[in-house]
Amino acid sequence: MHSKLEEQKEPMFNDPLEHNGTLNKFEQMLASNRVLFFDAQEFEEIAHHYIDYGQINMAKRALTLALEQHPDNIELLLIKSELLIYDDSFEEAKRIHNKIEQWMPSSEELLLQKATIYSKTKQHHKAIALLNEALDFSDDPIEIWSLLGMELLVMEDYAKAQEYFSKCLKANPDDYQALYNVLYCYEQLNDAEQAIEILNVVLNENPYCEIAWHQLGKIYTQQQRIKDALAAFDFAIISDDTFTGAYIERAKLLFQIGRINEAIENYELTLGFSDPSAFLYHSIGQCHLALGNHQLAINHFKKALDLEPSYEKSWLALIDFYTEKGDLEKGQYYTKHALLALRDSVALWSKSGFLYSTMTRYQEACHAFEQAVGLGNKEWTIWKTWIDNLLQLQEWDKALNVCYLAKEYYPEETSLDLRMSGCYLRLGKTDESAYFLSTAKNSASLPSSIVAIFPELAAQIRA
Repeated sequence: MHSKLEEQKEPMFNDPLEHNGTLNKFEQMLASNRVLFFDAQEFEEIAHHYIDYGQINMAKRALTLALEQHPDNIELLLIKSELLIYDDSFEEAKRIHNKIEQWMPSSEELLLQKATIYSKTKQHHKAIALLNEALDFSDDPIEIWSLLGMELLVMEDYAKAQEYFSKCLKANPDDYQALYNVLYCYEQLNDAEQAIEILNVVLNENPYCEIAWHQLGKIYTQQQRIKDALAAFDFAIISDDTFTGAYIERAKLLFQIGRINEAIENYELTLGFSDPSAFLYHSIGQCHLALGNHQLAINHFKKALDLEPSYEKSWLALIDFYTEKGDLEKGQYYTKHALLALRDSVALWSKSGFLYSTMTRYQEACHAFEQAVGLGNKEWTIWKTWIDNLLQLQEWDKALNVCYLAKEYYPEETSLDLRMSGCYLRLGKTDESAYFLSTAKNSASLPSSIVAIFPELAAQIRA
């Protein structure tokens, strides 16, 4: 749960303090270092003004002066405790709550603040109990229903959470945050039919709700109801012809079913009324690649990278394009440049390793594989190729060390035993070599790459 201060707020364009002298009087007082009297309501308005504009330090200064003049004013104390909760100063906030309770045992705002503290300290059941109690004091329960839903989301009680978000949506069909939350709950419950039903309820109330049409299209896409999905995206665009999300989802679906030129058209329409993005340029590049328009594809991948140098998908697309053409040098050129922008990319280090290995640049390949494994790639092909590159370099000790590391993930992989047997043989440790060879003798055949490096193992296997 979040306090009101953590909600996204927009400044009020018709802020009454902008049109009277109260705010000017307060700020002039601060500038002149004088103390003037304000009534409690004026201080409350001043504090809320600064909170609404995100000027929290000014709100705190106003409250300090306010409580010096009105130390027992409940509304000012509640604003003070809200600021303390925002700063995670829970114990101090609780002391203010205890003071307030001497005069007013229960109120909606007090219960909400106490629930926020429980939520932030991960005592969600207690938070829910207080929120339910706050419902008895509320004339407008929508905010509390939303808070109850969020608590239940944290607890992963999606069935119960969706009930509260559905109440919010029923009370206000234009509450898109509640709609997204309901759909998220149904997604977690794997209940697409209920999600479709709630979207149809929203569309019955507002047939031009572009958000609902967009979400309906996404669900139909997941169900492979292609015709229905395209129709839903069309209605979203009819409802708002600048709705980028609908154009993008429609383009992705058109690409999926092979209507590539129409997909390009939708992506380009999006570029016409939104800021360009690496994603859009990359997606257009993929379309041209599928059509065989190679130079146009490359141009769009490069445009994506000009906008966002760390856009990994475009780097990988360029690397794969040149690698598949057999231009390994150019593939490695782009891999090297990509790694300048993405030092922690598992995919790029892995790809670099395989490229260097194919180019027989074994030392560089080993470095790349070491980086890939260190970043979390534990795939068998990575281990195997790394070890084989070390064998080509005749670095028997290092190869053994990597074999032992690989065995932690692939203990039943007999080809590791063969490689270890060969390494020990080259190091003159015949007993260790014989041991690992014996564990691998049930292997159906000896890989040709191993035979080339350790030909004597083949004879021992057949013996």
